[in-house]
Amino acid sequence: MLLDLQLEQYAVVERVRVEFHPGLNLLTGETGSGKSIVVGALSLLFGARASADVVRRGARRARICGTFDVPPGASFLERLDRAGIDPDPEELVIERHVLATGRSRAYVNGSPATLALLGDLASRLGDIHGQHEQQNLRSAAQQLAMVDAYAGLGEAVARLGESYRRWQSCSQQLDQLKSEEQDRLRSEDLLRHQAGELEAAAVEPEEDTELKQERDRLANAERLRIHAHEAYDALYDSARSAAARLKSATDALTAVAEADPALAGHVDSLEDARSAVEDVAYDLRGYLGSLRADPARLEEVEDRLAHLERLKRKYGPRLEDVLAFQVRVREQLAGLESAGETIARVEAQLGAASAEYESLSDSVSRRRRKAAEQLARRTGDQLAALALRSSTFLVRLDELGSWGPKGRDKVSLHFSANPGQPPRPLAQAASGGELSRVALALKTTLQQNAAHGEYRRALVFDEVDSGVGGQVAEAIGRRLHGLAEGSQVLCVTHLPQVACFADAHYRVVKTASDDSTTATVLELGETERVDELARMLSGAEVTPAALENARELLRGRDRMAGTAGAASRRGLFGD
Repeated sequence: MLLDLQLEQYAVVERVRVEFHPGLNLLTGETGSGKSIVVGALSLLFGARASADVVRRGARRARICGTFDVPPGASFLERLDRAGIDPDPEELVIERHVLATGRSRAYVNGSPATLALLGDLASRLGDIHGQHEQQNLRSAAQQLAMVDAYAGLGEAVARLGESYRRWQSCSQQLDQLKSEEQDRLRSEDLLRHQAGELEAAAVEPEEDTELKQERDRLANAERLRIHAHEAYDALYDSARSAAARLKSATDALTAVAEADPALAGHVDSLEDARSAVEDVAYDLRGYLGSLRADPARLEEVEDRLAHLERLKRKYGPRLEDVLAFQVRVREQLAGLESAGETIARVEAQLGAASAEYESLSDSVSRRRRKAAEQLARRTGDQLAALALRSSTFLVRLDELGSWGPKGRDKVSLHFSANPGQPPRPLAQAASGGELSRVALALKTTLQQNAAHGEYRRALVFDEVDSGVGGQVAEAIGRRLHGLAEGSQVLCVTHLPQVACFADAHYRVVKTASDDSTTATVLELGETERVDELARMLSGAEVTPAALENARELLRGRDRMAGTAGAASRRGLFGD
């Protein structure tokens, strides 16, 4: 349930905080006063896209903050925990900041949040129904979603969707395998040739690098021998070699250290240096022994390098690319050689996926048909209470000619407002006012089915009474009041016949000065409420007769609540 809503620099609101209550919360105000501001703000809290238009002129940002109560054990607490957000067990605070640039930020319990998370929470916290949602009733996808929601088919349809994707994947894979059969044979010949060439080449990792180093040694053997011999003599072999001179220095410093131990550490350093010099000299001696001019080997190395270069031009550009290509060729050959086995395996998988999909689809269809009959009957009861007693409401299920992720059913809502007229698709048959009542009837029926859920959601209606008046408006007010017994309802209305049913009544007031316009939301007491209803009845000038009519509306509501309330509840929630 929505506890309060805070708006700062939002649209024409400078700063306002509104506390909401259980039951039916109604917002009224003069035309253009900004009654739908609250609905727009809640839409942003529920994940709607933001634009710079919602920021009050001259402000840097708009802030919208809603506080919701949290029932014990609410499942969305786990969702918050997975998102790394502190799940306060008592309150849930959602904030949205919209910058003047149009960018926005969202926060849940003070932590940054994504719009996807807000949308997920919205399904558990509330439901906004306005003119756009009424138009959505004309959508076949929305009508199917309503039947599935009424039937509680969320998990079943999700499993059906997974089954459909498995079937679709197998079908596409099999089609591709069969269409590639001729290409497979041609590709197999080419791959065998490439594999044979690479196998015969017997390429080793880093072989080209090692061969280049060997080629350089063979091509420069004499020059390398001269320089290496000079280094060997300077380090070890001559009388003035580094090793000999280091030995002399070590012997002399050893004698000094015997008299002055402070220099003993330097003796060790000289010993280490002499050992390092001797190690290099020994390596040089071995290197000199390996240096030989070998023209035959040089020619062999040059030929091998040329062969590796040709392979790199074909399969490279690097030798590691050649080796990787060889691995891919082997894998592709293995795959092509087993294509027949693969086709048989995929055909078996496709058969199993088809059988699974048909079984799940049949089960979902049966449940949909049963739910469609109940939804049509109970929605018809609601329409009768909304002054459409002679109307006909049907939920038709037809089989699609193809499979889809939601099954093989096409749902269509059919409606007729008058006797003698055959029901037609809702998009063609309902006027604006009738569509408003159909929307309310469906929402009431769907809410009835969810009445035992874990959370008292906030149901928001934006002028659901559009296009109606008189007794019809009174009937809508009774429906909203009855609906509010199982949920918190927030409703924007311009009809006093609806407004009189409020459990909490708010007036949106807009004031204008030379350079700015400001709107605020006021919760009305009993006297103020009578004045507001009188204004709605009579217009700008509130007359004594209008005040008396307003009081009569409230008395009539109280009488209906006392005498017809039980019957209304039976009509709303069934027996």
